[in-house]
Amino acid sequence: MTNRKDDHIKYALSYQAPYNSFDDMELIHCSLPTYDLSEIDLTTHFAGRNWDFPFYINAMTGGSEKGRAVNRKLAQVAAATGIPMVTGSYSAALKNDYPDSFDFREDFPNLLLATNIGIDKPVDLGQKTVAEMNPLFLQIHVNLMQELLMPEGEREFRSWKDNLKSYAQNIDIPIILKEVGFGMDEKTIRFAISQGIKTVDISGRGGTSFAYIENSRGGNRDYLNDWGQTTVQALLNSQKLQNEIEILASGGVRHPLDIIKCLVLGARGVGLSRTVLELVERKPVDEVIGIINSWKEDLRLIMCALDCRTIAELTKVNYLLYGKLAQVVKNS
Repeated sequence: MTNRKDDHIKYALSYQAPYNSFDDMELIHCSLPTYDLSEIDLTTHFAGRNWDFPFYINAMTGGSEKGRAVNRKLAQVAAATGIPMVTGSYSAALKNDYPDSFDFREDFPNLLLATNIGIDKPVDLGQKTVAEMNPLFLQIHVNLMQELLMPEGEREFRSWKDNLKSYAQNIDIPIILKEVGFGMDEKTIRFAISQGIKTVDISGRGGTSFAYIENSRGGNRDYLNDWGQTTVQALLNSQKLQNEIEILASGGVRHPLDIIKCLVLGARGVGLSRTVLELVERKPVDEVIGIINSWKEDLRLIMCALDCRTIAELTKVNYLLYGKLAQVVKNS
C-alpha cells in the first residue's frame, strides 16, 4: 500500500488544470514610468512581520521518505533565495510519521520556516506543533471537499468552527487560515474576521486539485475535479474585505506575472506549490535557486512597466477581465 503523502506528490505532478483564471486577466501597460528599476521595492507585510519578497513556497508535503527528500530540496531553495517556506501538515509528525521530514534548519540556519496543521486537529495539537517546530507562523488548512472525497477522510465537521476559535484564542504566533485549492468564500472570511484571525490564504482552483488527487487514488467522482472557485474569482470576492483582513493568494500561480496579478487584486503575498515542486523534482537545486532569484528581477521589471514602486501601489493598477471572469463580473 502506497503512502498517502507520496500519492499526493505523484498526482500533483501529473495533474494539468484545464483552466487557469490568470489567463483571463490582462494588466494595463504604462508607457512612461515614474521610477528607475533600481527604485522598485518588493517588500511586503503579513502575518506579523515584514518580508523581503512577496512570494513564498506554500505547504505541500512531509510525513514520508519521499516527503523528506522533497522538503529538504525546498528548504535549500528557500534558504538560498531568502523566501519563506511552509511545510505540509505537521499532523504526520504528531503521529511520529517521519518527524524529521519537516525541519531542516540545522542544515540551513537562515531558513524562514512556517508549518501547517488541519483544522480538524484540536488546539492542544496545534500548541504541540508550535512548541516542536517554532514556526514563524502557523497555517490552519481547511480542506472540506478533499476530506469528503477521501475514503479515509473526516466525516464530522461540527468541531471545525470551534477549533478555529480555540486556535485564535490560544496560539501565540500569527495564524493563517488556508484553503487548499477550492477558493475561500466570503462567508468563511467574515467568520475568520469575527474570531480575530488576521490573515487568510484564499487558495483557489487552477493549480493542484485535491479533488483530482483523491479521485485518482481510487475515487469515482471525477465530475468534482473542478469543484470550487478560481484563484482570481476568490480574490475578486475578497476585495470588499481587504481593509479588515490580510489576504494571501495561491492556486495555479505559475510565474512572476501571475504573482503580480495576485498583488494587483490585493494579495499581500503569494504562495507557490506545484510550480516549485515541479522545479525541484525535474531540475538540479542550484538551477532552481537561479530561477527563483531571477523571478525577483522579473517582478521588479513588471512593476516598472506598471509604474509601481511598491506592492501597495499595485492595487491601483487597472486591469481587464475576459472570458468566464468578465461574465461573472458583468452579472454580479
